[in-house]
Amino acid sequence: MNKDNGFPRDGADGDGDESADALSADALLEEELRQAAAVLDPVPDFLRQLALEAYALHDLDARIAELTFDSLVDALPVRGVTDAPRMLTFRAGALTVDVEVTGEGLIGQVLPPGSAWIEVLGGPGAARPVAVDSLGRFLSDDPPCGPFALRLRTGTEVIVTEWLRA
Repeated sequence: MNKDNGFPRDGADGDGDESADALSADALLEEELRQAAAVLDPVPDFLRQLALEAYALHDLDARIAELTFDSLVDALPVRGVTDAPRMLTFRAGALTVDVEVTGEGLIGQVLPPGSAWIEVLGGPGAARPVAVDSLGRFLSDDPPCGPFALRLRTGTEVIVTEWLRA
């Protein structure tokens, strides 16, 4: 019998070598399908890179910073302003990260201030490190395109924001 659903498979009763043969046939079929998919519909390189970068966020020591304010959702629109910057606020415990996303890049501040590094994660490129000054301010000249997240590294902890679209 098939252990998955309890029904006999091709007359096999689950005893002896017939069950092992069926399992190896399933494994062989799965491998053939995997190879066919790799040839006929391969995963694009940029998507594979994005998946690797997303997995890089899987840091067991990292705390997740919660998005507490997003001007696209929480702010009232201003009449006459066509290209307003996007304002984001993240919180993780007592730490707050305020970020302004513009077409020219990111401007932000970490509170309470202290020395740290922020990495802008996203896209097929590598993470871009940005220094945080003694007042907690940071500036990135590269505007994020597509999904992005921030990873803050202080001397004692790592904090990661959720992924957002620019």
